[in-house]
Amino acid sequence: MTETKKIKIGIISDTHGLLRPEVVAILKNCDYIFHAGDVDRPELLDALRPLGALYVVRGNNDGYWAQNLRRSLNFTVGNVKFFMVHDKKDVAWELGDTQVVIFGHSHQYFSKEIDGRLWLNPGSCGRSRFGGDVTMAVMTVENGSWTVEKVTF
Repeated sequence: MTETKKIKIGIISDTHGLLRPEVVAILKNCDYIFHAGDVDRPELLDALRPLGALYVVRGNNDGYWAQNLRRSLNFTVGNVKFFMVHDKKDVAWELGDTQVVIFGHSHQYFSKEIDGRLWLNPGSCGRSRFGGDVTMAVMTVENGSWTVEKVTF
């Protein structure tokens, strides 16, 4: 019997240049970090890279410095197929066998399984906007399945 490793993923969005120490404390214990855009400045990515394998997409507020960041990504982690984009309206129509769609932009946490596919917005973990909570998500992946925990600051 082979033992499988649990993979821990910190999922953030809309940092808008602010990387809170309490967010960093959680990300330090993650194998992967997914950032769904609106990073705001390259120094923030420089701070995230040493913490875990980083996947990031460009948000509408990511300027010239982010021109080499993709607007959407398809990737697989722990036998789970992900699609990530900043704004939900830009999600590809044909998602194929994608299991988890990650997006940001609205600054509001959202997690719902629709037609067997998880749609997840970790909310904003930068500055509080629109009177909402400051949130992120932590996903644990094992054997191709996942659990998601909402973290509110």
